[in-house]
Amino acid sequence: MNVDINLAINGGKPVREDYLSYGKQWIDDEDIEAVVNVLKGDYLTTGPHVESFEQKVADYVGANYAVAVSNGTAALHMACFAAEIGEGDEVIVTPMTFAASSNCILYCGGTPVFADIDPKTYNISVEDIKNKITSRTKAIIPVDFTGQAVDMDRIRQIADEHNLIVIEDAAHALGTEYKGRKVGTKADITEFSFHPVKPITTGEGGMAVTNDYELYKKMLLFRTHGITREESVMSRNEGPWYYEQIDLGYNYRITDLQCALGTSQMNKIDYFISRRREIVKKYNRAFNEVDEVTIPYQAEYSESGWHLYILKLNLNKLNATRRQIFDALVAENIGVNVHYLPIYLHPYYQKLGYKKGICPEAERLYESMITIPLFPKMKDQDVDDVISGVKKVIDFYRKK
Repeated sequence: MNVDINLAINGGKPVREDYLSYGKQWIDDEDIEAVVNVLKGDYLTTGPHVESFEQKVADYVGANYAVAVSNGTAALHMACFAAEIGEGDEVIVTPMTFAASSNCILYCGGTPVFADIDPKTYNISVEDIKNKITSRTKAIIPVDFTGQAVDMDRIRQIADEHNLIVIEDAAHALGTEYKGRKVGTKADITEFSFHPVKPITTGEGGMAVTNDYELYKKMLLFRTHGITREESVMSRNEGPWYYEQIDLGYNYRITDLQCALGTSQMNKIDYFISRRREIVKKYNRAFNEVDEVTIPYQAEYSESGWHLYILKLNLNKLNATRRQIFDALVAENIGVNVHYLPIYLHPYYQKLGYKKGICPEAERLYESMITIPLFPKMKDQDVDDVISGVKKVIDFYRKK
């Protein structure tokens, strides 16, 4: 959108003078002090704060075991390894997610099979999961898109009927509730991400939680090169210095610095989520009666932690493309984004043989979706600015 049109919309000046990103971390003095204390101590990399952080998250979601790693992608890779996904195995996954949700299958030699989304929740369609199951299906990776929980009871039922493993990608959903319980215990393995725009942050970081001890042990091994000092699984023990590599793992360790930050962040997670929900209520009230947009639908079984707030543009009521709306909001210093291009439309996946058209609902949503700012540190004025900016742009492009 050019500057002249932007000025026409806003009466000669932009809505905001400073740029408001779509997401941002909240770091306070307590977080800084927690990290500084580690810097003054004996451990920088793997140390006591790793286990403390794992326990903190496990207790919060109600899981028995947790393994913290260097990022959310590593957690997904680790989960697929523990699930023994390999060559010839198919894994059903949604295309409406970040590429890591599918890449983790490829890392292990498996084949991603994309099931379409539910047009109301934008989460993976349970009915299409059923359609995509074959004799080669090994697992399902449902994603709690934007923070809204998938219907895990129905997915769990399908998985149990076909002896499938469920790896829940809850990168958006730490703190989300499914039927009154925190996300993190219904799947065989649940993955969380701690990237700066996520519910809490460790800078980069991720975690997998499970109630299955055997899966837990496999993930611990995978995190540290496949190396162990556990005498019961080694071929021999030559002394206190001795260790053995018994599988091919990776260096996916997380640092004590990060985990000290994560533990401090967990002390604030309830406030973070409460503030996100507060902002969403304001957005819903403001946009519910704007015919040119559709606000996010929330299923009755999910109490979202609201990682993202997505508006669906009703383009048939606008004299504009999604790109024009996007550019207009950016010109107003409102940091919008688009989450996501369906994975199989990326050039790499096209080279693997995936074709456009296999998930029509996901493709339709992608063409009309736009993410607006949502993070706990937003001031009330920020929220009002976003509402004002969106309404002005929509009004300018509204079909008269």
